[in-house]
Amino acid sequence: MHILTVLYHHPDDPAAFDKYYRETHVPLGAAIPDVRSFTYRNTISLDENPPPYHLIAELTFDSLESLQGALGSEAGQAAVADVPNFATGGVTMFVAVDD
Repeated sequence: MHILTVLYHHPDDPAAFDKYYRETHVPLGAAIPDVRSFTYRNTISLDENPPPYHLIAELTFDSLESLQGALGSEAGQAAVADVPNFATGGVTMFVAVDD
């Protein structure tokens, strides 16, 4: 399994981010081919300090080739191109491998 993890930093307007993410970006992500699972969660802190990220998303694929093909697809490219439309705080992406 290869898991694309997307860490969304704190946006300028959290409410607008959440609304856009749920209503616009999630449907784009759900349309990406070969995704085995797609989950996302808002974060909270365990103390008085803010968590390092506003939202974490994970998209799971069977293989690196499947992930690369999915992101290269029309739906994958649309989802990637949409990120600057709402991720005003920036984003960090990486792939984790679950052997």
